Amino acid sequence: MFKAAILTISDKGSKGEREDLSGKVIKEILLENKYQVAIYEIIPDEQSTIENKLIEFADKYQVDLILTTGGTGFSKRDVTPEATIKVATKLVPGISEAIRQFSLQITKRAMLSRAASVIRNNTLIINLPGSPKAVRESLEYIITELDHGLNILKGKDSECAR
Repeated sequence: MFKAAILTISDKGSKGEREDLSGKVIKEILLENKYQVAIYEIIPDEQSTIENKLIEFADKYQVDLILTTGGTGFSKRDVTPEATIKVATKLVPGISEAIRQFSLQITKRAMLSRAASVIRNNTLIINLPGSPKAVRESLEYIITELDHGLNILKGKDSECAR
């Protein structure tokens, strides 16, 4: 069982002005797929705060997977990808590219996503969209392959060939 953290990035959500439906969708899907949700927090769209939380979850709590939701668009306050890339030890562009490619079949607006996926030491970090519908579509699309990637990251698996 992998240990996961959910980080919702939302100014309104962090103030209690908006219910975090996207974070709840992530939690539901993770639990359905036998992940342990160790941490679930809502923070404002502040790059330094996002960076600090990602570092804390990866280094202090040593979660295997961090899923973020929110802050991947074009607004001035959307800084989740920048924070994610800044804390990375390795880039994993294929995950975000796959999500965008899949999402383009649903809406052309998927091309506007700036989401990133990275590794920080032994933790995989994936930025997901902010809307509950897009979160569900994206996470359900990638969830079955994450186990294999995490097993490789943890040294429990060594081959990607089938």
